[in-house]
Amino acid sequence: MYINATGFYVPAGRVDNDHFLDINGLTSDWILQRTGIKTRSIVGEGEGSDSMGLAAIENALPSLPYDITEVDLIVSACYSPYDTVATLAHVAQQKYNIDGAKAVYASAACSSFVNGLEIIEGYFAMKKASKALLICSEHNTYYRNEEDPKCGHLWGDAAVAYFISNEPIAETDMTIKAVYTCGLGNIGKGPEGVKLRPHEEGIMMPFGKDVFLRACNYMIHALQKVTEPFGMKVTDINYIICHQANKRIVANVAHQLELCDDRFINNIEELGNTGSASAALVLAQNRDNYPKGTTFGLTVFGGGYSCGAFLVEK
Repeated sequence: MYINATGFYVPAGRVDNDHFLDINGLTSDWILQRTGIKTRSIVGEGEGSDSMGLAAIENALPSLPYDITEVDLIVSACYSPYDTVATLAHVAQQKYNIDGAKAVYASAACSSFVNGLEIIEGYFAMKKASKALLICSEHNTYYRNEEDPKCGHLWGDAAVAYFISNEPIAETDMTIKAVYTCGLGNIGKGPEGVKLRPHEEGIMMPFGKDVFLRACNYMIHALQKVTEPFGMKVTDINYIICHQANKRIVANVAHQLELCDDRFINNIEELGNTGSASAALVLAQNRDNYPKGTTFGLTVFGGGYSCGAFLVEK
């Protein structure tokens, strides 16, 4: 598969760590030490999951080498939608009048974006689509519970959009060499590790230690799965982008792989945990900073549990 264009939207608003002292009792230094987060992005008045997703598409359009109406598959992949019936995929189809395209919503917690890629890969393999739009927009602050000292301080808002084809379109394409996902609901705390029940307490992470340990191990496992078919080791990848859940997870992955920090690209310090958009967002933000031939390994872990990775060559 080939990435023809990428776009993203990060709202201008920021919430710094001092905001939480009177809400959940956590100091700025404690939050920074435990998470690596200094500020987190937050939507402005009138913004939300749908508006961020559409803004990410708009950001991608100037570099898209074909008309958006040629898209025949739209996948919205996230866990914090504005509407679970009229999804962002359908909203985008209406806005751009993408006649006849399939419109699908997929959720696998913070693995959602990578699962969305695999869904597209399946449609391409069945020859039921040839050009796809994958949108991931996470409005975490809509569902967060700031009073929760375990995870109320983690969440940021952002959106990312990728246009993907089954055949190369332009010299600027990036190649998706491999995609891997795996459900892990039978591992550790499984479905109890992270929860989002809107009528109860918002996004909750009652078993953060278990999430941390599983994420550190299974994000490496997922990278191994996408490198092995090419006779590569994970350490052969030029740059690794982890799900931006906690910078200590990134540090642990780097330690296990015996890699320097400069082999990892992050945005968590400024944006917080932007959910399933995070790893794809980091690549979209930084793709122009690296030369042709650079390889990127994006790896994620989702509450529920699940993991996923994809290998990209610019």
